[in-house]
Amino acid sequence: MGVPLLLGWLSASLGMAVLSSVIPPVLIEPWVLAVAVTQPYIPWWALALVTAIGSVAGKLLYFYAGKGMLRLPSFLRRKQKDAEHVRGRWSGYMERFAIECEKRPVWTYGVLLLSSSTSVPPYFAVAVVAGVANVSLTNFISACLIGRFVRFAALAAMPAVFGAWLT
Repeated sequence: MGVPLLLGWLSASLGMAVLSSVIPPVLIEPWVLAVAVTQPYIPWWALALVTAIGSVAGKLLYFYAGKGMLRLPSFLRRKQKDAEHVRGRWSGYMERFAIECEKRPVWTYGVLLLSSSTSVPPYFAVAVVAGVANVSLTNFISACLIGRFVRFAALAAMPAVFGAWLT
């Protein structure tokens, strides 16, 4: 097994992770399992790390969209009349949520960690809400990297663990 092949698989995994983070129907978990089963020479931790980095990089788009720093394409935005109604109704909720996040940074970090590792609550929604609630970029990235690494490490190591268990 050569270094170029290893780097190729890791690069493809990084790209798939970014793609799956941006486009929700694309799932990264089957990819990680397939790579771990078919390419057993790739260290599980390297596959998990690269996939976690790609996943968090993709979710930064949702985070920045929540902060209002990215403008959604026109077909994804509400009509002006509907947007004002929703903005008025939800702005109070989001302001209170942002205050709670500031008062309870450990709780906020825990929710980010839980969501990024288990997808409960949904990770893409938490990424948007974290941006709206003005969670610090450092807290968002660190919690999500840890959570995603744990998730993908468990997936990437699973074939080797079961293989050793069965023999």
